[in-house]
Amino acid sequence: MLMYLARRLLFAIPTLFVISILSFIIIQLPPGDILSAYQATLAQQGEEMSGQMLKSLQDAYGLTQPLYVQYWKWITGILLHGNFGLSLDWKLPVSQLIWDRMGTTLILSGLTLMITWLLAIPIGIYSATHQYSFLDYFFTAFGFVGLGVPSFVIALFALWIAYSHFGADVGSLFSDQYKNAPWSLGKLRDMFGHLWIPLFILGWEGMAGLIRIMRANTLDELHKPYVIAARSRGIDERTLTLEYPVRVALNPFVSTIGYALPRLVDGAVLISVVLSLQTAGPLLLRALQVQDMYLAGAFILLLSTLTIVGTLISDLLLAWLDPRIRY
Repeated sequence: MLMYLARRLLFAIPTLFVISILSFIIIQLPPGDILSAYQATLAQQGEEMSGQMLKSLQDAYGLTQPLYVQYWKWITGILLHGNFGLSLDWKLPVSQLIWDRMGTTLILSGLTLMITWLLAIPIGIYSATHQYSFLDYFFTAFGFVGLGVPSFVIALFALWIAYSHFGADVGSLFSDQYKNAPWSLGKLRDMFGHLWIPLFILGWEGMAGLIRIMRANTLDELHKPYVIAARSRGIDERTLTLEYPVRVALNPFVSTIGYALPRLVDGAVLISVVLSLQTAGPLLLRALQVQDMYLAGAFILLLSTLTIVGTLISDLLLAWLDPRIRY
């Protein structure tokens, strides 16, 4: 197992290095440099950058030096000081913008992931072991609706139901008095009062697909010869199902950790926009729309790093669940 971990780490480290280079290249894609775009933005607003500020930013990012020097300043600033650069659109440090949204993003996405797994796994097992029962048909229909209807349409419908029938304003994660307020117990309670609509929508979308996967994989394992042989030896059906077929059927769940971790950060962008959620997803979308390249590059680097870390965790868990994978 230690050798397997060492091999995976040896692959992950150079991959992260390549990703950091690609993220930096993305920052450099717009014509001109980052400061020329910033000066153009200020000119449109009737403002002008002072010569001292221009010189300070050029020195900070090495914009008068070769690209490899600029990359070195950028990546060492991130690794040593947590400095991701300056957001031209918000006129704030990128790190401040990202971490301001991380609390709500991780709470929403983490709860969604936990609820999805806690419900999808037992429902999928039940549907597989009670094939063609009434509840199996019900959950199948539930899955088809969840997969077939776009999530932003469900979000709009849920908003209308909540407002017209319950008088609830859930078009945000916070009430007006708490939107810009510092974190407190009252703000946390207010957020959980608004959280049920996003949790319902994101959970339905994710759970619908995972139920189908769990059901199909468990059914496939239940009809294999080793299960039939174990059943013929009189092993208890519940023990037999949970010990062998379900353990193998969990492999696809574990393998999704690679993209589940970045989803904890970016979330469902369209749903966040429709529901006006103060999460990281809309911030990334705006950064791409207005070519706020340091903010966009920081997000790309962060999401890619989480994908690599998630894939490493997924590989280790898969090797633990199914020893054949180690070889």
